[in-house]
Amino acid sequence: MHATEALRRLLEHCPELDRTHDLVRQFASMLDARDAAPLPDWLDHLAVSRLPALDGLAKAIREDQHAVVQGITTPFNSGVNEGRITDLKLQKRIMAGRAGVPLLRHRVILMAGLRRSYP
Repeated sequence: MHATEALRRLLEHCPELDRTHDLVRQFASMLDARDAAPLPDWLDHLAVSRLPALDGLAKAIREDQHAVVQGITTPFNSGVNEGRITDLKLQKRIMAGRAGVPLLRHRVILMAGLRRSYP
């Protein structure tokens, strides 16, 4: 079965997932267009979605809405740095805090090389 067909069938059988999918696509279109004008209405839709996780997301975004608007409308972000920090934290957790700086550095460098090989 093709992935698009599987997604369509899944969304037909789960109304909550269908609403979530629609809301995520709306946010993605804001990012693609770099247009934050629909953000307040979109947050209202999240709040009334009757999906607790999305309501919580709406509250969190409203707390830092100015930063979210900047993230949507500007081409600058810290995504690469955040990815590296996430890699570092993951490696530290995997090794349960037993790794010293040299081993941790080696593993982070290997992770960075893998990221370049598989975009």
